[in-house]
Amino acid sequence: MARYTGPKTKISRRFGEPILGNGKWLTKNSNPPGQHGGTKKRKTLGEYALQLREKQKAKYTYGILEKQFRKIFEEASRRKGVTGENLIKLLEARLDNTIFRMGIAPSRPAARQLVSHKHITVNGGVVNVPSFQLKAGDVIGLKDKSRENTAVTGQVRGKNQKFSWLDWNETELEGVFITYPERESVPENIKEQLIVELYSK
Repeated sequence: MARYTGPKTKISRRFGEPILGNGKWLTKNSNPPGQHGGTKKRKTLGEYALQLREKQKAKYTYGILEKQFRKIFEEASRRKGVTGENLIKLLEARLDNTIFRMGIAPSRPAARQLVSHKHITVNGGVVNVPSFQLKAGDVIGLKDKSRENTAVTGQVRGKNQKFSWLDWNETELEGVFITYPERESVPENIKEQLIVELYSK
């Protein structure tokens, strides 16, 4: 299962955003990583650098490596509509991301672990693939045995009301992926058009 396992705070400092973690260290040391930190005179980023930076931010945010990210982009470009918006929709429809959005897990890495350890069901069947693409109407829940596991249920905090494309029943510990989200509803600070321009070169 390919995933980024390097230093998280260093990545957050590079982008100046808490894209991997809670960002508590950004307030203590918001300088970019490196020996000279903020004292080094940095060049203005060129067009390619800005596009690459945006792609890297999206990859780190959703916990995806290059090969898989490229496949998702190719799928987004095949679909009708705006490629950049399709890309965000496909990233949001990943099973691990949806579990994070529903509040079943406190972070995407934790959601990924729940899926790979077979705690999660989709439409009644156990799914252990974090990249599983959900479709409108899919029902996501905890396996019966996992509902009795306090280590699992103790992490459940409930869905944020602003994620209107998801439904979550706290009593049943079950939720529904209602539809693909509209771009303006997704809170991630990603300029997807720069990613489209990068892959279009």
